[in-house]
Amino acid sequence: MTSILTYTFKNLPNASKWALRFSVRPLSCSSQLRAAPAAQTKSKKTLAKPNIRNIVVVDGVRIPFLQSGTSYKDLMPHDLARAALSGLLHRTNVPKDVVDYIIFGTVIQEVKTSNVAREAALGAGFSDKTPAHTVTMACISANQAMTTGVGLIASGQCDVVAAGGVELMSDVPIRHSRKMRKMMLDLNKAKTLGQRLSLLSKFRLNFLSPELPAVAEFSTSETMGHSADRLAAAFAVSRADQDEYALRSHSLAKKAQDEGLLSDIVPFKVPGKDTVTKDNGIRPSSLEQMAKLKPAFIKPYGTVTAANSSFLTDGASAMLIMAEEKALAMGYKPKAYLRDFVYVSQDPKDQLLLGPTYATPKVLEKAGLTLNDIDAFEFHEAFSGQILANFKAMDSDWFAQNYMGRKTKVGSPPLEKFNNWGGSLSLGHPFGATGCRLVMAAANRLRKEGGQYGLVAACAAGGQGHAMIVEAYPK
Repeated sequence: MTSILTYTFKNLPNASKWALRFSVRPLSCSSQLRAAPAAQTKSKKTLAKPNIRNIVVVDGVRIPFLQSGTSYKDLMPHDLARAALSGLLHRTNVPKDVVDYIIFGTVIQEVKTSNVAREAALGAGFSDKTPAHTVTMACISANQAMTTGVGLIASGQCDVVAAGGVELMSDVPIRHSRKMRKMMLDLNKAKTLGQRLSLLSKFRLNFLSPELPAVAEFSTSETMGHSADRLAAAFAVSRADQDEYALRSHSLAKKAQDEGLLSDIVPFKVPGKDTVTKDNGIRPSSLEQMAKLKPAFIKPYGTVTAANSSFLTDGASAMLIMAEEKALAMGYKPKAYLRDFVYVSQDPKDQLLLGPTYATPKVLEKAGLTLNDIDAFEFHEAFSGQILANFKAMDSDWFAQNYMGRKTKVGSPPLEKFNNWGGSLSLGHPFGATGCRLVMAAANRLRKEGGQYGLVAACAAGGQGHAMIVEAYPK
């Protein structure tokens, strides 16, 4: 497939023609904080399907999402995951022995607790007879945990599943170099002093160079931030628009925090420290201050900066998912149905962050809905430029026809319905935990605003993506 970026930079005489092809409504500073009007409850069809179990979210929680290197820095991932599970137990009062299975997502695994779901479950007091496993799918790992749970319930294997995700960026595993690791393993196998001395004689100082976790795509050797910058350029997304969108995210998150709308948060008493009660990355600034920052990836002409990117975050989330009949039999009033979902993948070089563009029309078609039927959109915000580039791609017939094999565009989500309580840019993005936050934000917004359908979407490393329809549970 012809590279989008090659087409942009080589075949167009200037960027203005690309901007004309991919136009998007400018963000308005005067309206960015305007609360969306309460949606009128519409008489829409339910998405229940014959002979398929209805699967519901009873409730979901998360511990506060914190910037890495702050209050959680001395903990381990299973500590955060355990706190999320304990918070879920406290919020729902579900008996531990009722939970059939536990699934967690994570990205950068702690080697001591590679199956972090199991360690967190045991730490939270679940029976050692309750199975648990861990999944990884980059930034949609928690989404994968949820949908794996949905599959277990839909197939009749389980009635009750706890699903969630965790990430601790404050203490990522740093390995010895491969040469040093090989020497240490060979020394362990050496049987005589002579063998050990022979191996040690081959030691060189550069063996001590540490090997950091990869921050680049394995298949392309490009960092996600660099890819986001190229994507923004390809879709003619300006630095000003990116900064304005980031300011919108932080401002709406601050408003939601002040109004107590982030009800999925449960307090977490950090051992040896104070109780953490709220996210600490929400920091509305000003466009003037944001404009002073230098490009973070492509220098000196890039447009992606620290201010319009999501930050490294520690956090965990958990949800209680049940078959509807089981939830009702136990006396619960669920928050939402989990309906159709899709996973997509595309070119990891030039379309790394376009997962929502590819996933949205597929999940809408699967559910028999249109963009106009959606009352609440919750998209993962990796970068401002990624969100705005997706808006432009989704709103382009040309892109739909030339890159997606579709006859027409799906359309761009209306801003008044989009991430109204902030997003990953402001709330934070613990890689393995964001998916549950997105679903709970959609479910809670539908209840608050009186809507029926929510659409959750996210991009992920490897050029993958996810989308899901969430349907409000009838009041």
